[in-house]
Amino acid sequence: MTLAFVRHGQTDWNREGRLQGSSDIPLNDTGREQALAAERMLAEWTWDAVVSSPLARARETARIVADGLGLPLGPAYPELVERDYGPLEGLPDTEVIARWPDRRYPGAEPLDAVVDRCLRGLDRIDADYPGRNVVVVCHGTIMKYTLIRLTGYPVDVVLNGTVSAIERDAEGWRVLTINGEPV
Repeated sequence: MTLAFVRHGQTDWNREGRLQGSSDIPLNDTGREQALAAERMLAEWTWDAVVSSPLARARETARIVADGLGLPLGPAYPELVERDYGPLEGLPDTEVIARWPDRRYPGAEPLDAVVDRCLRGLDRIDADYPGRNVVVVCHGTIMKYTLIRLTGYPVDVVLNGTVSAIERDAEGWRVLTINGEPV
C-alpha cells in the first residue's frame, strides 16, 4: 500500500502567515495552481482513490487532484481535519511559535491526540481501500507529526501543495518523498 499525503494548496491565511488550524478557510488562486502541480507530481504513480479532510481547502485540492488523475473524488474523513488551535487560530504564526516554541499552545488540541486521530482515519481508509494506493489530502501539522510517528523520518516542514509519499511493506512504513523530493 502506498499513501501520498498532499498538503492542501495555499489559502489567504497561509499567505498572511496566520495560524489556520480547524478554521475552514478556502483556497486562493495560488492554492489552486499548487493543487494542479501536486496532481502532476502524482501522475507518475498509479492511484486507486483520492480522499481528504472535510475542510474546504483540502476538499477543493482533492477535487482538483482527482479530476486531473481521472478518479472520482472519494470520501472526506473527519479524522483528517487539522489540529484545533482553539483561540490562537487567525493569529500570526510567528508570534504564536515565538511565544510557545514547544508547540504546547493553550487551548489547542494536544499533538499526540492529533496524530492518534489521524491514525484512526488512516485505519478507516485502509478498511475502505484495503491494499490500495490512496492520495490523502489534508493539512500540514497533522501530516508532519503523523509522518514522523509512522516512519521515524525527521520531517521539518510540509509545504502547501506538495506530495509526501510513504509505502507500507512487511517491515512497516518507509518514506518515498517529502515535499515532492525523493528521500
